[in-house]
Order: sequence, then structure tokens, then C-alpha cells
Amino acid sequence: MEQSNNTRLDELAQFLRTRRARISPEQAGLPNEGRRRTPGLRRGEVAQLSGVSVDWYTWLEQARNIQVSAQVLENIARALQLDSNERKHLFLLALQQLPADLTPAENTISLTLQNFLDLQGTSPAYVTDQRLNIVAWNKAANLIYGDYGAMSRRERNTVWRTFTSQYVRELLQGNWETHARHRLANFRANYGKFAGDPWWLELIGDLNQVSAEFRAWWPQHDVLNGPEGKKMNHHPSAGLLIFDQISFLVTDSPHLTVTINIPANDNDTIPKLNKLLSNN
Repeated sequence: MEQSNNTRLDELAQFLRTRRARISPEQAGLPNEGRRRTPGLRRGEVAQLSGVSVDWYTWLEQARNIQVSAQVLENIARALQLDSNERKHLFLLALQQLPADLTPAENTISLTLQNFLDLQGTSPAYVTDQRLNIVAWNKAANLIYGDYGAMSRRERNTVWRTFTSQYVRELLQGNWETHARHRLANFRANYGKFAGDPWWLELIGDLNQVSAEFRAWWPQHDVLNGPEGKKMNHHPSAGLLIFDQISFLVTDSPHLTVTINIPANDNDTIPKLNKLLSNN
């Protein structure tokens, strides 16, 4: 374990040195005091720009095992003008975790991703962002879970809809509480990346106003990631539909999650879905 930690700290030190070497004083907004023995910024200049002591920053580049905060890492990332991939790499090396996104990523759905959803046929499939908003879907999902195209942005938030929609309660029937608690735990886990963000605070406040269950469960701080497993939906016209759920991140847009509900091998769900799709 100690050897692994030392290797990580060495990687961090080397990474910082290489990033520092590529930034000139002019690029950093500092006066150029003539030729330098080595290219790039001096350690003291990075420390100045990051708001830390020269000794502390030097220890970081010497691979010493010192305490590092996320805020200081953000300052160093700005001082070294790191791009988004380099910033993530810095956090993984220093804190062994990814940083919170500074701004919500764009929910641009590529034609390839939409085609993938559409090709799922009888498997309802949709894409959610980090706020658990539905941002893309296929026909099967639209027919089973509701007309997403006709919903407002707030209604397409899966947490809001879970706790406020009578249709969702009827669709899930006796499984609603299990689903709602799981959805809320997903939401709480994502909220950890954006604690204090106005969008999240507004939604949490509104849910506290409209849902007694949300008011009771939110203070419990349950966190969870991952799919729900088997799902049972009671569709108003198709009847009982049973699915196995799988979720995964989109490689080139890791803030997006694809969820596919695959019809269970019960010799009943797929014919019902084929009939539902053919009639609509």
C-alpha cells in the first residue's frame, strides 16, 4: 500500500513539473524578468498564483505526503492553465477522486447515440444527465413512461416526476416506494458533486414543499449508484411488463447515463410490447 501511494505521489510531482514547465510568465500574466535557466514558471510563481506558500508547493513537487484540499487543487489547475482532462488527472493523482464539474455539461445528444436508443426496439431506453433529467429516449420509453416530448423540463426530471406524478405511482404500484428510495439515493449521490448549487437547492426546496415522502427520506442521506435490477411496470393498456435494467456511462460524454430496460425472458412481456409499439 505504501509503495502504491509513493508511486502516485511521484506521478503527481512529475505531472506538476511538466505542466509548470510549459507555462511562460507572459502566459500566466507575470512580468518577464529575462532569460531563465529552465523553461516555464518557477515554483514560487505557481505558489503565488495558487495562493499557497512556496514551501508547501515545493513539498507537493517533491512527492511528499501532505494534505491537499480540493480548493487548492482548483487554484493550482487555474494557475497551470490545465484543460478539463488535465484537471481530472490532477484530482485523481492528488485526492484519488474526480473533481466536481464547475459548470453543467451540455446535454448534446449525438445522432449515433439517438440511433442506438432507437435500435433497442422493445427495450425502453433513455439517457439521463447528472441532475437525473431525461434528455433522450426511444419510442418504447415514450409509450411506457409518458410522452417526454410533451413534458416540461421540470417534469422530465426523474426525481421530481417520481415524487409528484400519479401516473408513475400507478405504473409502479406496490413497487413505488422501492423505486422512489432508489431514485432519491441516486439523486443524493449526484448532489454530493454539486452541494450548494442553486439549481439543486431549488429542486430540493420544491420537493420538500410538495412531497411528504421526500421530506421524510431526504434527511436520511441514503446514497446509491447503479441500476435498479428487475422492474415491474403496470401499463394502463399493455398490462404487467417485466424488465431487467442495465445502465452505463457514455464514453465521450461521461456526464450522461444510458439506461436500458430489457424485457425479461418471461414469454409474455415482448409480445405485449410488440403490440403496444405496432398500435402507436
